[in-house]
Amino acid sequence: MNSPFSLDFDALEGGERFVTRGRTITEADIVQFATLTGDMHPQHTDAAWSAESRFGERIAHGMLVMSYAIGLVPLDPERVVALRRVSDVVFKHPVYIGDTIHVDGRIESLKPVDASHGLVEALWKIVTQRGRTAARARVELVWRRSPVAAELASELVMPL
Repeated sequence: MNSPFSLDFDALEGGERFVTRGRTITEADIVQFATLTGDMHPQHTDAAWSAESRFGERIAHGMLVMSYAIGLVPLDPERVVALRRVSDVVFKHPVYIGDTIHVDGRIESLKPVDASHGLVEALWKIVTQRGRTAARARVELVWRRSPVAAELASELVMPL
């Protein structure tokens, strides 16, 4: 079965599912993300402080988890033109050092925009190796239409 990311917009169907490879979150990932963003909250950076917290240890930043999720999805540059929107993100469960995450996704809707592009809305679940949903998000991508479909669409709108 083909991944939806190997298809042009006009070959996609709502309801198609995909699962990405996994990625293990390391202490170095968390330290580098904290340094890069300036988010030095002790829940992420202080082992002693976080040991006394609700989670009992350091956890990954929510935005680090989302950033890695985007990197795990195989966005083919020949098809996916841009990430347009990430919305309705809900963080459900912490991601700990050593957890491996992957994205379990489903295409929700398809909307042609013009002769060359369409919008693909997908629901992503970011899941740990234990099967726990760490986060959910609605993601909208600008997708390239197939050259044949774009040609046909442009012929329909061209004045005679």
